[in-house]
Amino acid sequence: MGKPVRFKHKKKHYTLPEPGTTPGFVFIDSSSLKPKINFYSFSASVFNMVQLNSLLDITNKTKNKDLFYWVDIKGLNSAELFNVFSEELKIHKLVLEDITRTYHRPKFEEYDGYNFAISRMLRLGEDASLENEQVSFIQTKNVLYTFQETYEDCLDAVRNRLKEGKGNIRIGGTGYLMYALMDMIVDSYFSILSKWSEDMDEIEDRLLTRPDKSVMYETQLVKRNLIAMRRVVWPERDKMNDILRSDSHLISEQTKMFIKDAYDHCVQLMDMVESMKEIASSNIDMYLSIISNRMNEIMKVLTIISSIFIPLTFIAGIYGMNFAKQDPVTGKVMPANMPELYQAHGYEYTLLVMAFIALVQIIFFWRKGWFK
Repeated sequence: MGKPVRFKHKKKHYTLPEPGTTPGFVFIDSSSLKPKINFYSFSASVFNMVQLNSLLDITNKTKNKDLFYWVDIKGLNSAELFNVFSEELKIHKLVLEDITRTYHRPKFEEYDGYNFAISRMLRLGEDASLENEQVSFIQTKNVLYTFQETYEDCLDAVRNRLKEGKGNIRIGGTGYLMYALMDMIVDSYFSILSKWSEDMDEIEDRLLTRPDKSVMYETQLVKRNLIAMRRVVWPERDKMNDILRSDSHLISEQTKMFIKDAYDHCVQLMDMVESMKEIASSNIDMYLSIISNRMNEIMKVLTIISSIFIPLTFIAGIYGMNFAKQDPVTGKVMPANMPELYQAHGYEYTLLVMAFIALVQIIFFWRKGWFK
């Protein structure tokens, strides 16, 4: 049997502006990271990547309408960056507010000339804790902007496909690229659930062989992580449905066919999460039942022992009162006292009677099946 599975739950704390601030206020958290900007330009036969220091010259780099562009931004600690989006690219301030406040649920919104979407990237940390990061998308006709809180390269799989030019990713436009990134995020949920499923199998094996308190604690942590994932998968499914129902010209009908597949994945994830939640709940109930049954077995053993010794204790208590039939000093006969106290072989007879009573009780309990 392997080592007990250890889970940790990290609750992310967000630094928020004061209540009552103006809607659309772009809040820059002082603890956030400085932005790193990777600029990708691509077509069916072209792929280039450069690192940018700022977005001030982005309009000059995206003038070629024969190419598609992906601007990958990691780190949000730059008021200048969001001023460029607001003043130069005419992105609505409510969108920029949602990007900088990284606690939003997945969603999809249409604006004049661009689409805005949010996904939640989940991954397991080194200590098996669940890390939850917001990934935001701004999609225009030729440019896709992505925003991440950290420098973690959670989009590397799609980046490799883009570099190698596999499939439709270079020719499908920014809509298909956004779908590919969202689909990769959704697919990563399957690997997390698979890991949790293996861990729950190990917990269940321990539950059936050597249950202890850690089984209940670890199962509860798995259940809590499943609830956290459910809060992500449910709106992710709704977001995919919103994209399918969208009339935006920025998302082609061909791309929507692929999004249907991502929608099906979200439905499948919901089924898996609900099933695993039920298994986790049943494991906790089973642990409590096992502990209760174990306690009942202990109480049954104690009851059998007590039932055997109660009549023996009663007999010993009666003959331990020492009310003699005759006063050993004066020789006076005491009426209605114990005539057996000085009877020959009384000790042996009493032990035999007590042993007989105990034997009869043991046979009775055995025939009732109490010793099974």
